[in-house]
Amino acid sequence: MPIIQLTAPAGSLTPQGRADVQQELARTLLRWEGAPDTPFFRAQSWSYLHELPEGAQTTAEDGEPRFRVDVTVPEGALSQRRREGLVADVASVVLKAAGLEASEALRVWVLVHEQPDGTWGAGGSVVRYADLAELARSQR
Repeated sequence: MPIIQLTAPAGSLTPQGRADVQQELARTLLRWEGAPDTPFFRAQSWSYLHELPEGAQTTAEDGEPRFRVDVTVPEGALSQRRREGLVADVASVVLKAAGLEASEALRVWVLVHEQPDGTWGAGGSVVRYADLAELARSQR
């Protein structure tokens, strides 16, 4: 099941962006994974917002806010095409939430972490990608 985490300096998101960004990121991730839009899959797509205190993030160049998005998915869940689409759409979601233009896209870094099969557990059991894929097929 996917997990998406946005790390952002406190105050760098607009009030509306802060209110919407987590669900928008979770929906974006599910769409690019190809998961069905069902209550079960929506409930398993977790989104976290980590806000850093003032001064906790900078660059060697300036103090403008930067954003890191960590995406964790089962290995095999994203083809290269899906990974590229996910990265582009996630950057757009974060830029919108921060009130920034597309020209500021280098402020958003997306790191995709693929969890090897057999190393993801939920509900006290190991969850295998093949089982998730079969469940997704049955819910379409």
